[in-house]
Amino acid sequence: MVNIRIIAVGKLKEKYFTEAYDEYVKRLSGLGVKLTAEETEPAYLPEEPSESEIAKALDAEAEKILKKIPADSFVVPMCIEGKQLSSEQLAARLSEATDGASGNTSVTFIIGGSCGLSDKIKSRGDLRLSMSAMTFPHRLARVMLAEQIYRAFTIIRNRKYHK
Repeated sequence: MVNIRIIAVGKLKEKYFTEAYDEYVKRLSGLGVKLTAEETEPAYLPEEPSESEIAKALDAEAEKILKKIPADSFVVPMCIEGKQLSSEQLAARLSEATDGASGNTSVTFIIGGSCGLSDKIKSRGDLRLSMSAMTFPHRLARVMLAEQIYRAFTIIRNRKYHK
C-alpha cells in the first residue's frame, strides 16, 4: 500500500469539495494507494496584514505543518514558484518516490493558506510543485491535487483513465 498524505492549511467545508475529494480517495484505494488529509488551522491575520505579520503567520503555520511530516516522507510543497509537471512527469516522480529504493515510506503534499507557505516548508521539500501559473482557491486545489494523484497512479498502474 502506498501512503500519500496531504497537509493543508484550512478546512474543506463545502460539501461539493468534500464529496469530490472523497471520490478520489475511494478510487485511489482501488489502486493500492491510501490518501489521507490533515488540516491545520490558519494563523490569524488582520484584514490588511503587513509583510511582517504575514511572515509571522507563515512561520506559525510552518511549525504546525512540520510536526505532521513523517521523517521518511518525500515532501512536496505546493507553491507558485514550484515546477510545473505534466501528468506523466508527476507519475514518474511519484513512482520513483514510492518504489522502495528511495527510502521513503510515504509522500506528503503540502498546501498552504491564502498567503502561501513559509520558506521553512519550501526548504524541507524534495520537490516544489506548482499546478499552474493561475491562482486557484485552496479548497479547490486540494480536489485538483487529489485528481492528479489519482491520474498519476492510473498511469503508474497502466489503467485507461489517463488519455
